[in-house]
Amino acid sequence: MALEITDATFEETVLKSDKPVLVDFWAAWCGPCRMVGPIIEEISKEYEGKAVVGKVDVDANQEFAAKYGVRNIPTVLVFQNGEVVGRQVGVAPKNVYAEAIDALL
Repeated sequence: MALEITDATFEETVLKSDKPVLVDFWAAWCGPCRMVGPIIEEISKEYEGKAVVGKVDVDANQEFAAKYGVRNIPTVLVFQNGEVVGRQVGVAPKNVYAEAIDALL
């Protein structure tokens, strides 16, 4: 299951992780976000133990969405060693997210 990441846990969970991190910035009212949600859940199961996969609800947690320039959702950012190394805006097929993680493993 994808982690629920908040502004309070973002630094510890994402920026200090020793594994690649995929973060889905989403909102409950966003139709395309609901399309990406099940894909993110599948990725979180498949990469369990190898990568951190989480979701940030931008309505409740705006600090890091603003910091990383998330203006459209869904936006999926990939982090390694606390740095953004990948960005996908809008809905993409599962392999796009998987390949972003695979490139870092």
